[in-house]
Amino acid sequence: MNKILTPDTRPAEQFTDAKAAVERLIDLYSQATGFLTAHFQKAMDSAAPAMRIRAFYPEIRFTTSSYAQVDSRLSFGHVSSPGTFAATITRPELFRNYLTQQIGLLIENHGQPVTITVSDTPIPVHFAVSHDDSVTIPQEGAAEFTLRDVFDVPDLSTTNDDIVNGTCLPLDGVRPLAPFTAQRVDYSLARLAHYTATDPEHFQSHVLFTNYQFYVTEFEEYARAMLRDPESGYTSFVSTGNFEITDGDAALPSSVKTPQMPTYHLKRANGLGITLVNIGVGPSNAKTATDHIAVLRPHAWLMVGHCAGLRNTQALGDFVLAHGYLREDHVLDDDLPVWVPIPALAEIQIALEDAVEQVTQLEGYELKRIMRTGTVATIDNRNWELRDQSGPVQRLSQSRAVALDMESATIAANGYRFRVPYGTLLCVSDKPLHGELKLPGMASEFYKTQVARHLMIGIRAMEQLRDMPLERLHSRKLRSFDETAFL
Repeated sequence: MNKILTPDTRPAEQFTDAKAAVERLIDLYSQATGFLTAHFQKAMDSAAPAMRIRAFYPEIRFTTSSYAQVDSRLSFGHVSSPGTFAATITRPELFRNYLTQQIGLLIENHGQPVTITVSDTPIPVHFAVSHDDSVTIPQEGAAEFTLRDVFDVPDLSTTNDDIVNGTCLPLDGVRPLAPFTAQRVDYSLARLAHYTATDPEHFQSHVLFTNYQFYVTEFEEYARAMLRDPESGYTSFVSTGNFEITDGDAALPSSVKTPQMPTYHLKRANGLGITLVNIGVGPSNAKTATDHIAVLRPHAWLMVGHCAGLRNTQALGDFVLAHGYLREDHVLDDDLPVWVPIPALAEIQIALEDAVEQVTQLEGYELKRIMRTGTVATIDNRNWELRDQSGPVQRLSQSRAVALDMESATIAANGYRFRVPYGTLLCVSDKPLHGELKLPGMASEFYKTQVARHLMIGIRAMEQLRDMPLERLHSRKLRSFDETAFL
């Protein structure tokens, strides 16, 4: 099968208007996926085609020959040196606001047009039809022909994090324009729908992670209160299974099968609402969730979970604001070595501390009664207390750790790796070094009094960050020597 059938060739076109450029991307992508979907359905309904069916992702290409310096305060929206830069694009309708902003900044900062064209990267048929519920890809061997002989399928050899990890080698001198390729984005969009049981278009720009279902109940109650308030600015609430309500008193189905990472969205215009993800327990889940949510380019993500307090001066219910991390989670060692520091981000720290003051009505020196800043240790062994205490306790003491959990450092480190502003505010739910273990009676009383307050602090922090200009929130601290122009 040597002959290849592709859509009609569309010429490359230059644009100095970002909205027009995005419309062109949408047009090219729709043509390509429509072509693949139509031929796939035809192949399923009748005989396999006698030739390979192929369509390609659209591409943004930008070239500049100038060393002209842009505003040195900007952390994104420009390239650092002359050259040609390109990015393959998927689901441009989903990313319309993001693409319009990023392309607009590039044109504005350099005074040069962008070129929208068809790339040479094939679209896997699985991704082309993934957002069409009427089309199902059969498992290998279920069709009457070998799928990969006719259509392109996902290629994991080219689906990686080389760009964000700083290991990408430019092809033909063309450097990356965006942090992810189209195939990498498509892979994560499919994984998100699988793990969270909600579609990617529901995700908001401000993401809260938690490790307890109790927070979900409180989040739903808050969301319903916001929907009852016409002045809140929130428009709808989405629960697992993509069930969406706009009325705070509307019912939600209770028989939905719980996914691995139940996710809920309190939506606002332009995606500026809040998403809550219950990642469960452990660094593997934390990495999985952030690996995939990162492609949506959120403005911030925060961990608001429970932890073990390591100091005798702490009490159950106290808060810990992480300003450093001891990373013993091991799930990111191959992508981000443990010697890489994960700095606290001033914008996030200030928002979290302000939120604690607002909710608790404490400030200044009095705030120290219920909150400590310090190092949070993240480990991959939930039952670390059962091991010889001398080794772990000594390391915790040397690191000046004040709390220990199994997710926070992973979320922060992946935020650093993916250039997503991150932060951690934990609530002390046990003190294992001092004999206060997490037992049912103690835990239930703790949950009754503290969960609502803790969640509200996370929400208030996100609302403060929402009002901050992006150029301030997306700090230069998260950018390396040679960064992509797109955020």
